[in-house]
Amino acid sequence: MLNAVKQGGRHRWLLAAVAIGIAAAVTMGLTHRSTPPREFAEVSLATIESSVTALGVLQPHRYVDVGAQVSGQIQSIHIQPGEVVKQGQLLVEIDPSVQQATVDAGRASLNALRAQLAEARARHRQAAQQLARQHRLAAEDATREEDMQAAEADQATAAARMDNIAAQIAQTQATLKADEARLGYTRIFAPMAGTVVSVEAREGQTLNATYQTPNILRLADLGTMTVWSEVAEADVRRVKAGMPVYFTTLGGDGRRWQGKVRQVLPAPPPPPEKASGEATGSTPKTAGKVVVYTALFDVGNEDGELMPQMTAQVTFLEATARDAVSVPAAALTPAEGPGLYTVRVLHADGQVESRKVRAGVRNRFRVQVLEGLRPGERVLVEASS
Repeated sequence: MLNAVKQGGRHRWLLAAVAIGIAAAVTMGLTHRSTPPREFAEVSLATIESSVTALGVLQPHRYVDVGAQVSGQIQSIHIQPGEVVKQGQLLVEIDPSVQQATVDAGRASLNALRAQLAEARARHRQAAQQLARQHRLAAEDATREEDMQAAEADQATAAARMDNIAAQIAQTQATLKADEARLGYTRIFAPMAGTVVSVEAREGQTLNATYQTPNILRLADLGTMTVWSEVAEADVRRVKAGMPVYFTTLGGDGRRWQGKVRQVLPAPPPPPEKASGEATGSTPKTAGKVVVYTALFDVGNEDGELMPQMTAQVTFLEATARDAVSVPAAALTPAEGPGLYTVRVLHADGQVESRKVRAGVRNRFRVQVLEGLRPGERVLVEASS
């Protein structure tokens, strides 16, 4: 009985000790949580860029899609993708059989009309001679009035026939000129000097140019490339024509290409439903989607490192400060006045002083300090809770 009482007392003491330990741990945890850690950062010199970032796609500055203006089977393609061609160089030949036959028929018809015109002129001369004879006979009162009138009608009819055949010749010549042009279209020449970017047709393929011009290849001048960059709606007002810009490419080993913004297109690209023929007056469906605008800039490509359809990681430079006194952005607290902030500076004796500073260029991580701090000082950075 006594041993049971002693054991019960030990259990009560043990439970009390555990409870006290738990309470102490909770109290220490709450005390620790209520006091955030104090972290200090050194004021240092750095290059700070205020910028807008975007993704873009590289396209040739000048290019042309070469198509066929006549229908027919491709007989031969004289170029390959990647080949450099000169302006006027023969690229593609299309079977000219149909066009050649049409031209031959037109030329034969023209020759027939010219023969008819020669015949009509002979008849006109004959009618004129007959009319002159009737005039001489009428002067001697040796012909009838009806014969005179018939001779005048014959001459007028011959003249009208000559005019009619001459008009048919002019019409046939115009048609023949168009047919000869179409015959010339069976040989396609390079409209500009450049590089063959792509070839979409094959030898033996039949082209139908009745309703639209079928594309055969794309020819581009790769000496200058244009970056089509997509700028978010929230940032587009910060991007201006003439603003410096640079970009890198995937796998470009960190190389930067420099340029200046040429223009910002005034409207975002049309949504897919509008591009496929939706009425122009309808409202674009952008609910739940990010609206982007297109900014264009050009860059030289003399070494040929840039290729069409490459992805560009674009940075538009709004402002740049080099070797600027800077602090982490988290060290600044807004104060009254334009560009004014408050920072807490750590002294050598461990005391923290509140000081007003004037800020300049900033990005997401660091801020240029124009007045109020010196390199080497340490400022308090509040840890995020």
